[in-house]
Amino acid sequence: MAEVTGSKWFQVLIGNKALTMTLGVIPFPITFIVTDLLNEYYGRRGVRYLTLVGMVMIVLAFFLLQLDMAIPAAGNSPVDDHSFQVVFFNTGQVITGSIVAYLIGQLVDIQVFHLIRKKTKNKLLWLRATGSTIFSQLLDSYVVIFVAYWGTYDFQTLNSISYTNFGYKIFIAIGITPVIYLAHYLIERYLGEDAHKMAEAALKEGKEEIQPYPG
Repeated sequence: MAEVTGSKWFQVLIGNKALTMTLGVIPFPITFIVTDLLNEYYGRRGVRYLTLVGMVMIVLAFFLLQLDMAIPAAGNSPVDDHSFQVVFFNTGQVITGSIVAYLIGQLVDIQVFHLIRKKTKNKLLWLRATGSTIFSQLLDSYVVIFVAYWGTYDFQTLNSISYTNFGYKIFIAIGITPVIYLAHYLIERYLGEDAHKMAEAALKEGKEEIQPYPG
């Protein structure tokens, strides 16, 4: 969804300043929560698998969109070829940027998440959740915009949108930290000891020397 809607920009007025963002950042809260939970209970392998599936789906969406644009519209179609092209003409480049940014962002998120988790001895959930997000989404926010729109807009415009998108993501990540804690609580209440076993298994991936999972 973000790959298709990302070519549409909107503005948020903060004080007297209008900040431009892409619609592609709207689903970020869901992505943030899902990635954190997968990191916590399924480890690197689980997130890498999700990353692979996500990339395959993005590539599939790209080819389906190209096919859709190549098929001529019927004479009585409510949307003619020109209108369709106007909406989706840049989606291919946006999808390319999304693939590159998604891969880089997820791989960085995995490494930073588990590094913080190891250094803090499995404590400070908020730190590993938001800390990994800061590093991964800084790269993601800039890569996707610059790959998608390089050569179409000037550097200042692309830089402005990138850091605005990044700022939004960090604001959301910090704001929904209580939701992360609630999700962990519900999972551990529902699964009981199994949740701790899953978390311990995730920690032991890569044969790292780790501390037992607290609880």
